[in-house]
Amino acid sequence: MSWRVVYIEESEYLSLYLDNIKVLKNGEELLIPISDIHTLILDNYKINLSVHLINALTKANINFILCDVDHLPQTIVLPHLGNKLGFQMLNKQLSWDDLLKGEIQQKIVKNKIKNQYELLEFLEKDEAIIEKIKEYETQVELADRTNREGLAAKLYFKALFGKEFKRFSNDVINAGLNYGYSILRSQISKVLVAKGLNTSIGFFHIGRENEFNLSDDIIEPFRPIIDYFIYKNLLEEKLFLREHRLNIIKHTTSNAVIDGKSQTIFNTIQIYVESILNYCEDRKEIKKVSINYYGL
Repeated sequence: MSWRVVYIEESEYLSLYLDNIKVLKNGEELLIPISDIHTLILDNYKINLSVHLINALTKANINFILCDVDHLPQTIVLPHLGNKLGFQMLNKQLSWDDLLKGEIQQKIVKNKIKNQYELLEFLEKDEAIIEKIKEYETQVELADRTNREGLAAKLYFKALFGKEFKRFSNDVINAGLNYGYSILRSQISKVLVAKGLNTSIGFFHIGRENEFNLSDDIIEPFRPIIDYFIYKNLLEEKLFLREHRLNIIKHTTSNAVIDGKSQTIFNTIQIYVESILNYCEDRKEIKKVSINYYGL
């Protein structure tokens, strides 16, 4: 099983050599076995790539991310022919009815809110706010009709990052959150595509211009993994630096808990997605993702 997350920033040219990525830098060559790679992140818009290598990466279903000049993930390269069940899975996605989608949204949102207030408990934040967020969890309805997710998030982020914090502002904390979420989103998209799913067809994210609606559904319970890292490492920082990006990438290779067992985040995503797909077929309970913050 692939396991390495490879981050390349300083290189002039990448090509395929046998079953390896050949990295050329200052006249020196480095070979990285493709079979070892789970995620490849290219954070230099001047790097030249061979088409031969790109094809080899997609055939191996490697999570292949290209970053823009601002270092944020800009493009995820997904294999067009990655799964022979694509047509069958597309028909299943199109057959998901509103009741099924509403049930899944309810379960995902409740799982997300639970992970949020458990992080606040771990960090010993305001007990009154924690109790209010717990109350919101119990009130999540089908399709989250009363928007308990949004209400919980508003309290959660201010309890975590301070009363002045605003999501999507242009600051270091938001830069870190956006970067971390993008990395997780790409890892989730890799799993979905490998299963023949169309990432633009989601359960409750329905953005017309969003190619990753389904990925954005699945990511919800995992977000506090990134939130915790940002809280521990970026609160006092003025700039979002290369070392922060590298540490966030490393952080996404740590563990989460699903079905009572500690797994790598990579494996947890696989199990969670499979659990949701099983629920679509037979309404068996969706496995809950939990986070051991002591182990992060």
